[in-house]
Amino acid sequence: MVSDDCLVECKIDDDDDEDSAGAGEEQLNTPPPPPEFASKNRDPYGINQHLKVEVSDVLAEPDTPRSIDQVWFYSVVGFESARIWTYRCLSLLLAVPFALLSGVFLAILACLHVWCVVPCIQLSNTFLPCLRSLWMCVLNIFITPFCSSLAHFCSQIAISVSNKDWSLRAEKDIV
Repeated sequence: MVSDDCLVECKIDDDDDEDSAGAGEEQLNTPPPPPEFASKNRDPYGINQHLKVEVSDVLAEPDTPRSIDQVWFYSVVGFESARIWTYRCLSLLLAVPFALLSGVFLAILACLHVWCVVPCIQLSNTFLPCLRSLWMCVLNIFITPFCSSLAHFCSQIAISVSNKDWSLRAEKDIV
């Protein structure tokens, strides 16, 4: 993988004018990011390990039919710069809105969890023993006698299995 320091933009000028040498080097003075955001490791838990794609994962040449070294070098540089700059442009457009939406969504979930879900669980844990005893009374008074009598009724059913030939009996009924 080609690192960013290898991808340096150079101004190609065929003229030997030294007047314009300092004109292209003007840079905007932007303040450095705060120390908590300036860490080198932006994925400390490794949740995006599957996105680490190198050139050799996509482009590969066999040993015998090889292209010219400059073609291979510029192909690698083109791949890396297209991958990096496409990611940078898309993240420039999409990162802040998606980060805001994710933050709002997670804040709503946290608020619902803190103010709705946990109190409902605590209230149900408080009142469920009372409801359980009431439900057991209803079951013992109404459902248990019904199921017991139904079980006693069904226990008197007897099924006998025989190996008679039912086709002979069906022929006698037809005649």
